[in-house]
Amino acid sequence: MSLKFFDKLSQNFIELLNDKNDYNVIIQVENEGKTLTAHSNVLKFRSSYFCKELENIQPNENNIKIITKSSISAQIVDVILKYIYGGIVNLENVETGFIFDLMLAANEFELAELSNKLETILIEDKAWLKTHFTLVYHTIFVKENFKDLENFCNDIVVMHPNLIFDSADFTSLPVSSLVSLLERDDLQMKEIEIWDYVIKWGIAQNPTLPTNPNEWTKENFSTLKTTLQQCLPLIRYFHISNIEIYDKIRPYRKILDKQLWKDIKQHLITPGLPVKTIILPARSILVTVIPTFSTIISEDHAAEISSWIDRKTTTYLTTNVPYKFELVLRGTKDGFAPQTFWNICHGHAHTVVVAKVKGTDEIFGGYNPLAWNNSYNGSGKGDWMETEDSFIFSLKNGNLQNSIISRVKDTEYAILTASKKNQDKYGPYFGYGFYLYSYRSNFNLDHVSCCEGKDSYYEKPLRTSSDGFSIDNYEVFKVVRKS
Repeated sequence: MSLKFFDKLSQNFIELLNDKNDYNVIIQVENEGKTLTAHSNVLKFRSSYFCKELENIQPNENNIKIITKSSISAQIVDVILKYIYGGIVNLENVETGFIFDLMLAANEFELAELSNKLETILIEDKAWLKTHFTLVYHTIFVKENFKDLENFCNDIVVMHPNLIFDSADFTSLPVSSLVSLLERDDLQMKEIEIWDYVIKWGIAQNPTLPTNPNEWTKENFSTLKTTLQQCLPLIRYFHISNIEIYDKIRPYRKILDKQLWKDIKQHLITPGLPVKTIILPARSILVTVIPTFSTIISEDHAAEISSWIDRKTTTYLTTNVPYKFELVLRGTKDGFAPQTFWNICHGHAHTVVVAKVKGTDEIFGGYNPLAWNNSYNGSGKGDWMETEDSFIFSLKNGNLQNSIISRVKDTEYAILTASKKNQDKYGPYFGYGFYLYSYRSNFNLDHVSCCEGKDSYYEKPLRTSSDGFSIDNYEVFKVVRKS
């Protein structure tokens, strides 16, 4: 018979952690100027990370070893220590973002049991993962210990490649992440589009390369070939059309192995003859048109916005939204120049604009029931359009607890149509409550887009600060009622 009393044991060890009289390890959290105390024997036997770390640290004059963790919060370290001592992790009333950060810390401290459990919890919270998809995707492939999350994310990306390939920071993807996608036979993209993105990614890793490949030296091609050495064998060259080979592959033929390029040319002329290169199977394209939604908002956000459009007091269920959100413009795909907005969105009515603020969790947006018009040629900055149905909003996201909707109050000044001479600076403009603006003709570069509280023509401000901001990305959707 084996009697087990783990609850009491856990309680006693937590008390040991809280005892400040007998510690011999200090963990400094530099960014917060805080310290936590611990005992080397407990740390070493519970974590291989601490075992190695403590072996390499010399004690000070008081025989205390000091560990510095500048990138992890004191709150995270406190939770980690309570797990190490007592096997207890209290996740009540914590945000999902905290669980994500805790998982990363547990992985860094080589606490596989905790890291794996937190990974499972995150996968169950699909809404948070979708809203923070780009952050999660980039992070987990850098750490390389989250295979379940990798597979979960890749299953989404292969069906909706725009989430990653059209994101603002696509070129900062770790090579392991890019390779994991190229290996998938079910990646729902045309092969020549995959090639274009691979070349874009490779060039971005070598910013000193000339912009025109016709000016490249032998060394330039060699540099790109080395960068893409893990990616190039995964392209399905023999399933690309002759014209695409000539237009897109041929300019970069020098990064391909000589035998591969020889076989590609032979296949173009006499496709029936055998080649020496291994021919990878064509990708299994499941749909002719890849479903595209948003890299900024989730289906839950779309349901909430739809409810506001219909002035509902309760939010639609995602399974019962009466509208389709049809993408009209995406900054990372079409560019961030204000003029691009007017060129593409001209004539579109019933549109929703959403923008992700750079460096924050903030998502701002506005609904315009009227048609955008780029033909106004009057004096001044533009012409105000009148409507009672426009509104601006801030969406619940990350650390932001609640969504905010602000309907137009001065209906004569609901939407600004920028004059032709100002369309190189003014983008979508909802009163002064929310607008995109740029001195440098790029919303992504300067910090003058804004949500103003003072003198706004809308009911209430979307943020406490009226400081300008730049954006990571913005999208415009045409809202169409489902048949």
